[in-house]
Amino acid sequence: MSELPDESLKWLTSCGFTVKTEAIWQEALTHGSFNSGSPAQEDHARDYQRLEFLGDRVLGLAVASWLYSASDSHEGQLSQRLNALVSGRTCARIARSIAMPDHLRLGKQAREDGGADSDNILGDVMEAVIGASFLDNGFDVTRDVILALWKSDLAGDAGKSKHPKSALQEWAAHNKRAMPQYDVTGRSGPDHASRFMVKVRIHNVGEAEAEATSKSEAEKLAAKAFLEQFG
Repeated sequence: MSELPDESLKWLTSCGFTVKTEAIWQEALTHGSFNSGSPAQEDHARDYQRLEFLGDRVLGLAVASWLYSASDSHEGQLSQRLNALVSGRTCARIARSIAMPDHLRLGKQAREDGGADSDNILGDVMEAVIGASFLDNGFDVTRDVILALWKSDLAGDAGKSKHPKSALQEWAAHNKRAMPQYDVTGRSGPDHASRFMVKVRIHNVGEAEAEATSKSEAEKLAAKAFLEQFG
């Protein structure tokens, strides 16, 4: 069974995590490149991808439940904040703040290429560590650690008051959907007082429509309506 280096065990404990099954945490810190020098299958260490998949869902639930309890905001606003708080960029920044790069298990080439400071890798490993905590300690313990690590972000303005079109684009990217498409579906009134009808759609999700005195305002209102309906 894989054992964590003493320094990594102490580091995880200092971050608030409770380590019981060391092999799970070792897996969470292991990038796929770590196996590049081990041709024999039996020598391969498991990498973090499965734990990342799990941790992404645990993080989302922990933050979503906190937002629901802490705010009376409508669904679109909650989704906007959630997407910002669980984004890969946020996860990577928090990973750096707790010195995670010092404990990543990377292959030689990946480390030389700057993998230890990659937003993608750090964000993924942050989620994998959360997944390891969930398996080792359950949701309640893991949620408390997440809320402690995300404390300043939860108290801050992440995801607040963002332009609806930007928020919708972030929502689409986070949920691995096609980018929003905007179409003017109607125009009425004289030139000096025109009204525009705009429809926004995301493939395989849905569409929303809004009307305003300018095309840009109609697009903004349509994006807002879409987030309220589907976000």
